[in-house]
Amino acid sequence: MDYADDNALPSVLMAERPNGDLLAAAADGDSQAWSEIVDRYERLVWSVVRGYRLDEAASSDVSQTVWLRLVENCDRIRDPERLPGWLATTARNEALRLVRANKRTIPSEFEFDLVDESLPDLDASLIKEERLRRLVEAFNEMGDDCQKLLRLLTTDPPLEYDAIAELIERPKGSIGPTRARCIEKLRRIMERHDSASRGPHEGPSR
Repeated sequence: MDYADDNALPSVLMAERPNGDLLAAAADGDSQAWSEIVDRYERLVWSVVRGYRLDEAASSDVSQTVWLRLVENCDRIRDPERLPGWLATTARNEALRLVRANKRTIPSEFEFDLVDESLPDLDASLIKEERLRRLVEAFNEMGDDCQKLLRLLTTDPPLEYDAIAELIERPKGSIGPTRARCIEKLRRIMERHDSASRGPHEGPSR
């Protein structure tokens, strides 16, 4: 093995370390392990936080608070492989705490944010460049429950169904059927928009 391989080996091993090892190392002051945790889950935390009516600065503050909570609890998380759910729940709780402290009202806990390019797609088969605007409009017409579920189902990295069920306070077995109904509802809204934009005398688009 040459020097290039020797230098690359530590990063390869670090990338494969499970959450339990990373949390234990981070609790012992290993900055590389902490960086790996943040790199792995910062998009997840950000996507949950941005689902609330908080400006950029407030969202950043909440995200930092979530990571501070993890620093305080690195050695107390009983099931390290459920760390994504722990982070998502903590992000939700911290965002709601700030919203309530500022006495703001939020019509929907999860709101599709077109400006935030870091948010994941709702469904890869539905999102196309030329239809993004209509997709956002249709998404915003759906009820809060569908918006919330679809946002949680498209976090990066993905959340386990157990964590999603806890966040939406519904049985895990209902998530799949509800997702299908929400996607179908989104499709019907978009079809209605397309029909309205073509006008009463125009045939279906080809």
